[in-house]
Amino acid sequence: GGKSTVLRQACLTVLMAHLGCWVAAEACSLSPVDRIFTRVGANDAIMAGLSTFRVELEETSLILKHATARSLVILDELGRGTATFD
Repeated sequence: GGKSTVLRQACLTVLMAHLGCWVAAEACSLSPVDRIFTRVGANDAIMAGLSTFRVELEETSLILKHATARSLVILDELGRGTATFD
């Protein structure tokens, strides 16, 4: 357990370091990041007939369309969604 928390913390650490804040690290060397994208946790639109898996794929597709080579992309547990009848 705790993988999602570690991923979220990584995003916050990158953001804080870019802002010039102190981060809990002995050393920190980062390349510039233009955007941070996350796909963590399960959401669905069951009432609209969309399964969790379908929503995950649509959100991931949007991330991949808008991400650049300088983007930080965090994907957690992609593809573990359920069907609309679950």
